[in-house]
Amino acid sequence: MDIRYLSSEDDLFEISSIYEKSWKYAYKDIVPQDFLDSIPAGRWADRIGEKGINNLVVMENGLLVGTASFCRSRWKEYSDYGEVISIYFLPEYIGKGYGKHLLSKCVEELKKLGFSDILLWVLEDNHRARNFYEKNGFAYSEECRIDTIGGKELRELLYVCKQ
Repeated sequence: MDIRYLSSEDDLFEISSIYEKSWKYAYKDIVPQDFLDSIPAGRWADRIGEKGINNLVVMENGLLVGTASFCRSRWKEYSDYGEVISIYFLPEYIGKGYGKHLLSKCVEELKKLGFSDILLWVLEDNHRARNFYEKNGFAYSEECRIDTIGGKELRELLYVCKQ
């Protein structure tokens, strides 16, 4: 396994495909199925590599299998925090230990950028992800927000890790 920063040679549509497949797997029975089924190929390709956002990719035997993005917190009230925006894997790589290494790399890189406190948002009903983050040093802050995805209101929980 190799974790590295996104490069200009990386195919943004291939990385977007990881997002798409991960969403369809991880959010099944959470996000409305018709919304998941309607996610178009390349949905996130034009957002990957946005200014101010850092992107990592995970390679296994020459294949892109995972990706993560992180930055200075996008939330005004948490402007002194680093933020893990996303961690996504191809479904067949979920639950095999890759995520721990990718999250650790995100935290390490955020520390290099000067952040000792890190946040992330996770869907309340995504128990697999919540357990994962809790096992890796993040704790629910008791703060939540409502997001609407596919016409359904969903609660997102704020998790923090203070170093």
